[in-house]
Amino acid sequence: MTVAGVVAEYNPFHPGHALHLRETRRALGECAVVAVMSGNFVQRGECAVFDKWSRAGAALEGGADLVLELPTVWAASSAETFARGAAELLASTGVVTHLSFGSECGAAGELERLALCLDSPAYQTALRRFLDRGLPFAACRQRAAEELVGTEAAALLSRPNNNLGVEYIRALHALNSEIQPVTVLRAGAGHDQGAHPRYPSASFLREQILAGALPAENPAGLPYGERAVLAALRAMDEGDFAALPDCGEGLSHRLYRAVRRGRTLEEVYALAKTKRYAHARIRRALLWGALGLRAAHRPAHPPYLRVLGANGAGRVLLREMKDKAALPVITKPAHGRGQPLLELEARCTDFYQLCREAPGPCGLEWTSDPIII
Repeated sequence: MTVAGVVAEYNPFHPGHALHLRETRRALGECAVVAVMSGNFVQRGECAVFDKWSRAGAALEGGADLVLELPTVWAASSAETFARGAAELLASTGVVTHLSFGSECGAAGELERLALCLDSPAYQTALRRFLDRGLPFAACRQRAAEELVGTEAAALLSRPNNNLGVEYIRALHALNSEIQPVTVLRAGAGHDQGAHPRYPSASFLREQILAGALPAENPAGLPYGERAVLAALRAMDEGDFAALPDCGEGLSHRLYRAVRRGRTLEEVYALAKTKRYAHARIRRALLWGALGLRAAHRPAHPPYLRVLGANGAGRVLLREMKDKAALPVITKPAHGRGQPLLELEARCTDFYQLCREAPGPCGLEWTSDPIII
């Protein structure tokens, strides 16, 4: 049976996501869909606007059959780490045959060529040469790729969904996985590009929700819990900042100084930002700090498959995964007790409840069952 894996934040789930699922089925024929979805925190270093169970339910209503959680230590990470964790979870199911993702170019072959380029020794040599000049990583990456595949092909890396697609393919290569990549041309407003009559971007919808322009039940955002975030960050010393992921090259010291001076999160971000450190990298590092996470908390490989929701087809997949999955499948909260990474996830969920418009209670990680439809 053909089973498509997708990786998503669904923050929030919108018509463009439903289109991607429909187009995936059109490309592959009738198939089941397994979504690996970020939990309560996302790659841009923010809270998901709705909690993971609500978003899992929306994904099931919109066309997914089984929703698995991408733990925070991968979800709130660089594109490469995000993609590697998600691809490894999909491969570990033992049932996924294809990985489908949206892209601005819509051509898997072109992205495959870029993936091979970025994994080559020649690319690593060129990248180091540009990094030694103190340029931002994204700029170094693209200029190194230009030397090897040309300006036109390398320009694909400047688009966020193309970039993630390349990282998914690289992750599949690194895993020696037989999962085949499939890409669907992205429709509507681009990433962070605002309104569209049929397919608005997720960032536009989040802005509307948090501004009260769209109805929403108890949304979440770091500004709602700003003082809790700042209090956690101010309790950190320089060694704590140095223990965060991707905080080399002097960034840990810069973050420490910014936190000591800034009176709001936006002030802290502005004080820490330079041309060398991307805003998203700073936001992710500070989110990890506020959550009490450190680089050492991210294991080399995901230790479990956590089910957030399933429909009838998804439950059929779960029965198949009992024999084929390479990792334990957690369907009941109590089954995760004592699992170190899930205990950390529970702590993150408790913190998330402080970042809702109306703060929620502790303990939901252990009392919330998967969404079943």
